Amino acid sequence: MRRALGFKLESHGTRLMSFVGFCEDCGTTTVTTDLAVEWATSTASDHEAYQARRLDVVRIFARHLQTLDPATEVPPEDVLDRRQWRVPPHLYSPQEVTALMSAARTLRPAFRAVTWRTLIGLLAVTGMRQGEACRLGRGDVDLNAETITIEDSKFGKSRMVFLHPTATAALRAYERARDEEFPEPAADTFLVNSQGRRLDSRNTPKTFAELVTTAGIKAPPGQRAPRLHDLRHVFTVATLLDWYRDGGDVQARLPVLSTWLGHVDPKSTYWYLSAVPELLALAAGRLEAAGQEVREAS
Repeated sequence: MRRALGFKLESHGTRLMSFVGFCEDCGTTTVTTDLAVEWATSTASDHEAYQARRLDVVRIFARHLQTLDPATEVPPEDVLDRRQWRVPPHLYSPQEVTALMSAARTLRPAFRAVTWRTLIGLLAVTGMRQGEACRLGRGDVDLNAETITIEDSKFGKSRMVFLHPTATAALRAYERARDEEFPEPAADTFLVNSQGRRLDSRNTPKTFAELVTTAGIKAPPGQRAPRLHDLRHVFTVATLLDWYRDGGDVQARLPVLSTWLGHVDPKSTYWYLSAVPELLALAAGRLEAAGQEVREAS
């Protein structure tokens, strides 16, 4: 019913069937809060925020089921702590991004190297999600207008991002190389693999880990290994740093950045202000300067 209403339920569907199987194993036919919490916490992850998201799947289902079976219990919202602990991203320096693109040259066959150099550059200058880049259709990339349209992405949102002329030139060069290599490709996506087929975002982490090693990039002690997704963080942080340094109104601009990134609301973008020490220092400096002006005026 929910899918008919437009919900994708890519992860919710699997989790709901997991809960149903859990209930069957327990020999119960009634959803209770205790049962739902037991299932939600029976996972390898000990992070309550993740467990709370699992419980949300049951809560939505229980609300529906309660209209059919009054004995159904809907788990309360505050059973599990949903405050999310986010692992700090690896913020690549410009030199590291260059090193990654150079490392991509070593990939074989040769066209695979071309695609990976383009993918890394595209993510670094647009802040797109890697899955969005892999799904881009040829019609989504308008190099004449220097725009990319991202259709029906996360949370069902669509948006448009703009390209710098240098990025447009790089994409145009890739387009020529792709069409020469695959006059009749097996996929209609803008980026294709070495067989002319669509890039599989599920396979990209392995290749990217190889590039990180080749580029000699290492995570600081205690932090996780650098990811392809961290290029999105690099774009976001670089944008915010530029805004602080040019003296503009960052708070007023944040909704624009949120829209560009495809965030549901600015709260997801605000996270960067506390997660990145340099941004936090600039924000604190701006606040201190404003406070000084108030003191002087009074």
